[in-house]
Amino acid sequence: MSVSFILIALIAMFGHSEDFLGTTLLSRPLVLGPLVGWVLGDLTQGVIIGATLELIFMGNIKVGAAIPPDVVTGGVLGTAFAIISGKGPAIALAIAVPVSILAEMVISGLFVLRAVLNKKFNQYADQGDYRNIQRLHILSGLLRPLLMGVIILLALQLGAGAMKSFLDMIPAWLQSGLQVAGNMLPALGFALLMNLMFNKTVAPYFFLGFVLAAYLKLPVIAIGGLGVIIALIVTQVSPKEAADDEQDTPASPTETKTTHKLSKGDLRKLFFRSLTLEANFNFETWQNTGFAFTIIPVLKQLYTTKQSMAAALKRHLQFFNTSPYGSTLIFGITAAMEEQNSQDKDFDQESINSVKLGLMGPLAGVFDSLFWGTFKVIAAGVGTSLAIKGNVMGPILFILVFNIPHLLLRYNLTFIGYNAGTKFLQNLAKNNVMDRLTKGASILGLMVVGAMPATLISITTPLTIGTKSTVSVQSIIDQIVPAVIPLGLTFMVYYLVKKNVKTTYLLLGLLVLGFAGSMIHLFA
Repeated sequence: MSVSFILIALIAMFGHSEDFLGTTLLSRPLVLGPLVGWVLGDLTQGVIIGATLELIFMGNIKVGAAIPPDVVTGGVLGTAFAIISGKGPAIALAIAVPVSILAEMVISGLFVLRAVLNKKFNQYADQGDYRNIQRLHILSGLLRPLLMGVIILLALQLGAGAMKSFLDMIPAWLQSGLQVAGNMLPALGFALLMNLMFNKTVAPYFFLGFVLAAYLKLPVIAIGGLGVIIALIVTQVSPKEAADDEQDTPASPTETKTTHKLSKGDLRKLFFRSLTLEANFNFETWQNTGFAFTIIPVLKQLYTTKQSMAAALKRHLQFFNTSPYGSTLIFGITAAMEEQNSQDKDFDQESINSVKLGLMGPLAGVFDSLFWGTFKVIAAGVGTSLAIKGNVMGPILFILVFNIPHLLLRYNLTFIGYNAGTKFLQNLAKNNVMDRLTKGASILGLMVVGAMPATLISITTPLTIGTKSTVSVQSIIDQIVPAVIPLGLTFMVYYLVKKNVKTTYLLLGLLVLGFAGSMIHLFA
């Protein structure tokens, strides 16, 4: 068995372990592609293929119960076979798309299987057995990377030779068609991102980003910086509004100070354990075991009897689902409420779950929009624009741009939630901070998404006008509206997304459109 195949399988297992790593985007093709290329001795090609696949799968994000095609398995195998065969990004695309769809079915089946384990978790909770709850959460979470690692290793071991022979037989015209089809696929990713943010209020900022990229040729990172400035200007509070808020705020009565039993070390454990929130995600109770696993260090400090521990564990094995990025705010508030419950016999225990349920929806909307619609878009825009040229700094900047704000905010929200509790959220609501944050994130995200069709979709038309003295249709288009074909393609896909056409159908439809357009010389 080839050592390189084992290393590639380990890379895929690392990607499938992201649910243990806090959804830090280490599973994206832009990150895993270079690792596969490095193992196979062609880092530059790995970087380019990773960037190409990242553009195609950019809109593939798991929000709620929507399970997108598996970019880890498709991306790793597509990159590996493309480099082994020497055929490049077009072949990586041809392999990655169907493999990712098939792998999605396997993972969806695993999420259904995990729900069967909920009965066992509840049995352990009845016994106050937090140790076995921890073990089962981790073991169940390991099923996915282990299963997919074995599948990828077998695919490489059994299929590498046959796949290389098959790919060598593909004629040049077929490869050209696949290349054009691949260039079209990023439109799906951009359309899915638009679906998260695009509305009449912030739509002009999308077109502003497009104009800056198409006409002024500004790079994505410059447009992102300009977007930050515009978002800050648009969402700032005027002095008059601030004065009105102060007048409308009633004087608060003297509050009773609460004696805190939990240490900073206990709260740090909450933060680190929150990174595993989705490790045992299932279709019945979603993130419930991740919540219980995260809060256990707090419960151990507060409850000393099996009866009290059992009651607390059962509370936190109820249905739970929110954005991982804002989850630590809820963990901090829950820790403070559990602490108060352990000290006050008259405390209403039901209020703990009521607060959790009340917060998880609004926080999911804000933080999914902020991170999926803003930070990920900027990180991917900066990263892919460099990586598509073979620059290894692309994947590095992608990781840093996304995770520095992510991890800093996630860490601090743990302490904010614990120290300020629900009062902090009331102050945010009073000052419309959440609304302004959501609007600012949409402005910034849409400006970057608007720039992407002009900079990252390479679709033109080879059509000409005239017989003796021919004129290129593309040159005429470029003088009027540069990059209008990528823009029109993106909006066509966005329209179909709004009509609830399945992502898989759109993916296959774009492949057919690109391939057919190449054959009849409509697109190039």
